[in-house]
This record gives sequence, C-alpha cells and structure tokens, in this order.
Amino acid sequence: MRKNSTIILGCALALAVGMTATVWAGLSPDEIAKLGTELTPMGAIKAGNADGTIPAWEGGLKTPPAAWKPGTHYIDPFADDTVLFTITAANMDQYADKLTEGQKALLKTYPDTYKMNVYPTRRSAAYPQRIYDKTIEIAGTAELVQGGNGVTGAINGIPFPIPKEGVEAIWNHLLRYRADSASRTIGQAAPTRGGSYTLVTFHDEFYMQYSMEGMTEAKLNNRILFFKQEVMAPARLAGGILLVGETLDQVKEHRNAWLYNPGQRRVRRAPNVAYDNPGTAADAMRTSDQFDMYNGAPDRYDWKLVGRKEIYIPYNSYKLQDPSIKFKDILTPLHPNQDFSRYELHRVWVVDATLKPGARHIYKRRTFYLDEDSWQIVVEDVYDNRDQLWRVSEGHAMAYYNVPSLWTSLETHIDLQAGRYLAIGLNSEFPPYDFDIKRSLDDYTPAALRMAGKR
Repeated sequence: MRKNSTIILGCALALAVGMTATVWAGLSPDEIAKLGTELTPMGAIKAGNADGTIPAWEGGLKTPPAAWKPGTHYIDPFADDTVLFTITAANMDQYADKLTEGQKALLKTYPDTYKMNVYPTRRSAAYPQRIYDKTIEIAGTAELVQGGNGVTGAINGIPFPIPKEGVEAIWNHLLRYRADSASRTIGQAAPTRGGSYTLVTFHDEFYMQYSMEGMTEAKLNNRILFFKQEVMAPARLAGGILLVGETLDQVKEHRNAWLYNPGQRRVRRAPNVAYDNPGTAADAMRTSDQFDMYNGAPDRYDWKLVGRKEIYIPYNSYKLQDPSIKFKDILTPLHPNQDFSRYELHRVWVVDATLKPGARHIYKRRTFYLDEDSWQIVVEDVYDNRDQLWRVSEGHAMAYYNVPSLWTSLETHIDLQAGRYLAIGLNSEFPPYDFDIKRSLDDYTPAALRMAGKR
C-alpha cells in the first residue's frame, strides 16, 4: 500500500509540474485579454503618455498616400511636419532623461555637427490583421527552449507580446513581420574621417517562411527565413553571393550559410557568418550579428529586461530613401548628415545584453532599444571589453504602408573611438524595395546558389 501511495504521489507531483510548465509556457488568459484592448495586438501600450507627447495608437499607417504609385519610392506621409525642437550638445541636459548613453556621447563628441531634430510622434507601425490574430493566438503557447536559444509553440505572430525576460524581447525582434518576401538593392559605405568612401552595392533577397500565411511550425522545418545577398559592386568584390538559412531552434541546429566564390566558381559552407565575425565588405565597422540591427543566436549573452522607457528614436525616416537625396548628401564625415534624420519620442523596451562568462565576442555589453509598436530594434549602445562606450547603432525606421510593416530605411553604426561609421541600406539612388517577388524554397539551396553564380 505504501508503495502504491508513493507511486500515486509521484504521479501527482509530475502532473503538477506539467501543469506549471503549461502555465509558464505562455501568457495567462487575463494577460492575453489585454492584447487588442488595453494593449495593441503587438503588446504596446495603446494609450498615449500623460503629457500628450506620445499619442494613442490608432491602428498605424495602412493606406498609402493618394499620390503614391507602386514601384516608386515611398512618399513621406508626414512631409508637412515641422521640427518641434533640436537637441544639441548645448541643450542636451534638458532632454537627458530621454536620450540613450550613446546619443549623449555623440552629441558630446561632435558638438559642432551632431544634432537631433525632433518631430511630432507618429505611431505609424501597422501590420496585416492576420499577424495580429496570430500574435494573440500564440500568446498562450509560445515558449523558450534550450535556455532561451530557441522558440516553440509560435508561428507568424510575435511570440512574446508581453515579455518577461530580455531574451523574449530579442526573439520578438528576430521574428517580427517585415513581409513574406522582399528584394532590394542597397548601398553600404564606411567613410574615412575625411569623408571619402567606396560604395559597396548589394542585391538582397528575403524569403521569410515564419511569416507566411498558412505556415505551421511543422512545415517550417526549423527555418525562420532564407537570406541571399549578392555583391554587385565594386568590381573587385562583385559576384560573391551569400546564402543563409536562419533557424528557430539554434541549439538544435545552427544557422546554415553558404558562400559562392566567383574566383573559384565554387560554393562552400560559411560557418563564420555569425556573431562577431566582420560583416561583408564592412571594413570591420560592424559584426555579422549587427545586420538588421541584431540577428542570429542569442546564446553568448545574458539578457536583462530593463523595462519600458520614453526615448527619442529615429522614426518615419522617409527622407533617407527620398530619390531627391543623393548618397553623397547623406555620407558626411564622422557621422551621417543629421539634416535628413527624423527623431520622435516613443516608448521602447530596453534590454541589456552582457557577455556570458567564458563566451567570446568583441562586444562585452550591448543595450538595445526596441520600438514597442513594432519590436524593431531602433538604437543599440555597444561597449568594449574595457566597459567603454564604443559604437552607437541606429535603425532609421519607416512604415512600408503598402505591405504594411515597419522596417528600417537605413542602418548606421557610428564608431566613437575611430571617428568613423558604417551606413548600410542606402537606397535613394536605387529602385525601391520590391515586396512582390515570387520565389520558392528551391531558390534558396546550395544548388541554386551555384547556378546563380555568374563568373
């Protein structure tokens, strides 16, 4: 009898543990009920702030301006907005509580040229209704696996709209909706201190399986997305093609990457396209995991969720892709031309990433600022191994209202120690992003990569 009682007690304990695991696998019913009511479907606070400087979210921007035509650059729907005030080194103390440490450092380092023009806040982030519906649907099932290095119980939507851990917020960025598929031609430049640069031209394609309508976790086969990047110029680099398959559980299976080398006319595995390995043709001004502001496995950092904060962030940055603005106008010495940058006051989630003991990365600590309406990382402050502020990254976001989604129009990585910076995503002199490309999984295989090689 005692033996049977022990067995029954053991089963009861196991059941209790299982039930607890189920509860912690997702949000509670009360929390889920807030999505779409008190909170937006993405988990942002729907109401504005107390002093009215952040308005309420009213659905974002889903309707293109009447004059906009598909296939053309995006018309700025807020072109009539005027600058409310400009933050400079002289008055930055007045706004210090709403600036990141990196922004303060830029203002102090370049007092004569660096400024932040602040405009009215426009909460333009919007997504297809199916993304909202899926976010609410998976809020009760999404959970971290492998110590935070993967996600299960999620598809299409944001897995953690009310995050409890820093790594959950980062996964929201990694899995955010940008489009089903997209192609773009962009420029990258790393000006010297004097301002001279060589433009590197990329043609990128994104096949974003996780976001596709009708996708299931089983059909996903652990692949979030496929990314292909071909170097178009300069001639000495042209022809190289990178193919990456990003995984959902990155401990179960690390990202797959292949590289076509035009000199050898061969496709090789590229295991080093990750973490702190240098970004493609970036003159060592960014790491591989800084592309798209942050990408890849989160396993080398401990992630702390600091909480929400009101910060001036780059937002609705339509000027940076305006065809009337040339690359040379943007690429000024020391930092990008701030006349074309637009800042607005938004609530962000703040996440501190600290390098784990024994882990290797050139960045010891990183502070990420994620827009609450979109989960797009918009600012990153980077520290070196001496705990000195090293680099400041900004994702100049804008609403792609025909999709609809919110994504960057330009990413910048400013090196305070070197007096240089990298700009990637320059698009004003190239055709606009194309969100109507027709592709299949067969287009993103090593065999397809080999056939795509032109020389």
